[in-house]
Amino acid sequence: MCQRARPPFTRAVAYGGYDGELRELVHLLKYENVRPAADLLGAYLAETIRSLHLEVGAWKIVPVPLHRSRHRQRGFNQAELIARAAQRRLGSKLEINSGLLERRRETSTQTGLTQHQRRANLRGAFVVTKPAEVRDHPILLVDDVFTTGTTAAECSRVLLRAGARAVAVATVARVFKGEPARPAGFLRTSNISMNLAKAAEA
Repeated sequence: MCQRARPPFTRAVAYGGYDGELRELVHLLKYENVRPAADLLGAYLAETIRSLHLEVGAWKIVPVPLHRSRHRQRGFNQAELIARAAQRRLGSKLEINSGLLERRRETSTQTGLTQHQRRANLRGAFVVTKPAEVRDHPILLVDDVFTTGTTAAECSRVLLRAGARAVAVATVARVFKGEPARPAGFLRTSNISMNLAKAAEA
């Protein structure tokens, strides 16, 4: 019997399921450039990070990078925007290191690929640019959505090979198999505009 390989990251947490309003907020930021959505998503990410009970000064936050062509096309990296919004709520002791991990190779979309194809698609795509700043440090990898875990796993492998002490993963949303899960208290306010307005005032 074939056993599923254990992921290289120690833990992966998300604020909620990738459906409903949370999905809409991610799409507003990524595809419609509604920047206030990053502040609201950052608040949710901050709540998720708090649940990890990290030793704040020891961990470095590394957003999952975009390839430079995608970054140029979009104008921003949504993972970094959300991470910086979360940092404002968590305090400056959490250090964001957006340049430590780089996506050197442009990859095709992961949609419709098998798990094996996803891994092959991402192999060699990421590199650590400053290994000395990674060595012996625990890393918190952050992204907007955790889909199958292939991207998080590949990034984690690269960081661990560079000497990271451990890698944990925190995302705003997670895709669940079958019916999407909605944890208790998940986006209690149904009006997205109201939530965005509150985020802008924070």
